Amino acid sequence: MRIVKGIEAARRVLTEGRGLNLDDVSPQVLELIEKTFGRPMTPAEEVGYIIAEVRKRGDAAVREMTLKLDRLDLDEFEVHKKTISEAYDGVDQEVVEALNIAAERVRRFHEMCRVKSWTDYDEGYGQVVTAVRSAGAYVPGGTAPYPSTVLMTAIPARVAGVAEVIMCTPSSRGDAPSPEVLVAADIAGVDRVFRIGGPQAIAAMAYGTESVPRVDTICGPGNIFVTLAKKMVYGDVGIDGLYGPTETAVVADGTANATLCAADLLAQAEHDPLARPVLITTSERLAEDVRKEVDVRLERLERGSIARASVEGQGCIAVVRDVLEAIELANDFAPEHLCLNVSDPWAYVGKIRNAGMIFLGEFSHEVLGDYVAGPSHVMPTAGTARFNSGLGVHSFLKISPIVALSRETSRKITRAASVLGRAEGFTAHAEAAEIREELL
Repeated sequence: MRIVKGIEAARRVLTEGRGLNLDDVSPQVLELIEKTFGRPMTPAEEVGYIIAEVRKRGDAAVREMTLKLDRLDLDEFEVHKKTISEAYDGVDQEVVEALNIAAERVRRFHEMCRVKSWTDYDEGYGQVVTAVRSAGAYVPGGTAPYPSTVLMTAIPARVAGVAEVIMCTPSSRGDAPSPEVLVAADIAGVDRVFRIGGPQAIAAMAYGTESVPRVDTICGPGNIFVTLAKKMVYGDVGIDGLYGPTETAVVADGTANATLCAADLLAQAEHDPLARPVLITTSERLAEDVRKEVDVRLERLERGSIARASVEGQGCIAVVRDVLEAIELANDFAPEHLCLNVSDPWAYVGKIRNAGMIFLGEFSHEVLGDYVAGPSHVMPTAGTARFNSGLGVHSFLKISPIVALSRETSRKITRAASVLGRAEGFTAHAEAAEIREELL
């Protein structure tokens, strides 16, 4: 990992080109698109074409796109309930127990996050909180199965009160998704599972097909094509957010354990060659020790080639003056995960403005956030933590204000309404208020 010294140099490295960059793909990807569709297209053009076809032709288009993109000829999309129940036979009991432990913690955390309806009868206002009727969870299925993502998307929807939760996930084997994913869907209370992925799955959930029901909100992470599809259907359907490759920033002082820091960085690096592992430290000694630990540990990872590409291409160790400078740099970077491996982490929580999830201390490590801590691991990436939050019950809720004024309260404020209406040139507004003045 490269080491950068000084906050200004580190800021340039960490913030240059920060963003989702949804059109930034390799020439190889562009060649594959042209080969697949017979003409040159950008990723956005490809996704727009797929969405239009699914809107127009429904299941037939989903089947065609799945054959083109995934080389799978699907006769039917939905996974049968019997297949889901039989999936338990293919999953180690220890994995089932771990999924249940995770599910219970995720459920309890999101129950604490519920937003409530309220009314102030004296003032004549309040709000009603209602869940969307239906939600669709997208669960990636590329280089690894993600049963944890099933829990992290479907359980918050259920806790919010969503009546129907469906799930789309690609199946590389051509039959059903991995048994671990199906068991997680059962534990999380998913109503229906569809073995389709990519932009065609997003379009199917957004607009509905003969097989896939239309939903009100789509949630979950995905690759650049899935993310583009979510961006394009937004407005016709709700979305939770747009997500890029995962990222972790570890803020560490001289008391931090170099081995633990390196392990946490590599845990993110093994996700994706574009994953971004970042260490911000006040100690030059720790910086060197972590770099050495990363090099040693890379050699023994099963996904070492992926992790190495991430570390060498996206990784960075920044050495700054003190912890306050480290927090300032972290706020500028606005990471998905921010880990405070410092002697007194609680002392700095109030200074953090931009982070998807915050981890305090070396034993509240980010891997626990991925699986069992409680909050959803679907978090804002690419600097979007500046303005967005991670997935939660709020992602599935609508808030409708209520106005129910007494005659006395209405009498007190009606004149102000008519004055403002005339000030804006809306005389009909003003007259509608002034008529009430006569009656009050």
